[in-house]
Amino acid sequence: MDIVVKGRHTAVPERFREHAEAKIAKLERFDHKAFRVDAELSREHNPRMADVRERVELTVFSRGPVIRAEAAAADPYAALDLAAAKLAERLRRAADRRIRHNGAGRGSLAQPSESVVAPQAGLPGGRADAGDADASAAAGGDADYGVPDSSPFVVREKIHRAAPMTLDDALSNMELVGHDFYLFCDVRTGLPSVVYRRCGYDYGLIRLEADEGQDPDGGSAVHA
Repeated sequence: MDIVVKGRHTAVPERFREHAEAKIAKLERFDHKAFRVDAELSREHNPRMADVRERVELTVFSRGPVIRAEAAAADPYAALDLAAAKLAERLRRAADRRIRHNGAGRGSLAQPSESVVAPQAGLPGGRADAGDADASAAAGGDADYGVPDSSPFVVREKIHRAAPMTLDDALSNMELVGHDFYLFCDVRTGLPSVVYRRCGYDYGLIRLEADEGQDPDGGSAVHA
């Protein structure tokens, strides 16, 4: 397994590099198919964040989904210990899931659990994450922020190739990478979908379905 230790806007001391390589090598027992682990060290220069100025991000590349963990602390060794502990737990969960999945087979598709809810616009008490609002503003423009509809500002663009998956797989992958949302193509409906974390232990689900009654300019198409 290749271990790559690098720094982002900071130098990596050789002593820390050796310590990180030795600690990460022990994680291989949780996933023998892992072929690479990236460890990235970064430093926050704001004096007010001295308690969490050192951040370590670990990313495992294997035949399965990418598994990621990160942590911050006052010194890089403590941050590495915290991130490695998180990563070990996620690798254990992934291994347990593979065992259960192989034992149960692929005969049935997972259905949404009661804790997975599709957000409805206009319902009182409904809450969408800030990312949903930001995505809407970026897509359609927002007069309050002075963002014109005709000039979208694309900061970054990524294209990922991924096989359709069940909702259960999407939830599991979201937990493995430690993100608050996960974009996937639903194998049951064929629709682009996003599952995201809500308050407590609840999740939200958004599916994107094209409206054939809308023209490309956003107006309603008129049919004879």
